[in-house]
Amino acid sequence: MNAATAAIWHDVECGSYAADLPLWEELAERCGGSVLELGCGTGRVALHLARRGHPVIGLDRDPQLLAVLRERVSDSRHSGVGRESDAPGGLVETLLADAGGFELPEQAGLVLAPMQFLQLLDDADRLSCLGSCAGSLAPGGLLAAAIVEDVPASEGPLPPLPDVREVGGWIYSSLPVAVDRMGGPIVLRRLRQTVSPDGELRDEESSVELRALSAAALEADAAEAGFAPAGRRWIAPTEAHVGSHVVLLEKVA
Repeated sequence: MNAATAAIWHDVECGSYAADLPLWEELAERCGGSVLELGCGTGRVALHLARRGHPVIGLDRDPQLLAVLRERVSDSRHSGVGRESDAPGGLVETLLADAGGFELPEQAGLVLAPMQFLQLLDDADRLSCLGSCAGSLAPGGLLAAAIVEDVPASEGPLPPLPDVREVGGWIYSSLPVAVDRMGGPIVLRRLRQTVSPDGELRDEESSVELRALSAAALEADAAEAGFAPAGRRWIAPTEAHVGSHVVLLEKVA
């Protein structure tokens, strides 16, 4: 898969999700300072917060996704979304790094881990990530992590609708087809289809593995990194996405 296609699929499968945005905006207002987003991808959350005046650092290990985010920031200059990261008042910066171990030049007020990001990491990387988050936060700062403890069985006779996007005459469709729950990781399986401008159809399967993680287990792991529990929030499910628990963790002063 080339870089452009990877970014397109990221947008198709993640870009339309908006149920969590009001909570991230609320927390950014509450915490002040800069916001660090883990696994920012092409900027779904980062651009939303920047448009509302919050300085954001988008962290991702994929340089191609970050390149798309920087391009979108540049294209949005006329509306004040962001400037070059080294310019005064710049609202969006990018950081190419692995979430399992990173450093920020200045401490943030809030760290976000949307869309079950921490469940994409293995146990060792998740613990290392929590340590890096603690080191990147000012005392009293918050880490907010969305997790799914289980995926409910599908109800009703109709399958979910695919996520679809048209880019340059090509149609990209991603259809959730199965969720495997075997007492360990949750495996989300999708059927990706592309239709070329001349009508040629191509299929491929894709899967994402979410490691099992409860809110209580995350709070226990975070305590070892210097966090204290600061409450939990709930993001309701949508027609296309399951609901999420958001675990709030405060850096101990």
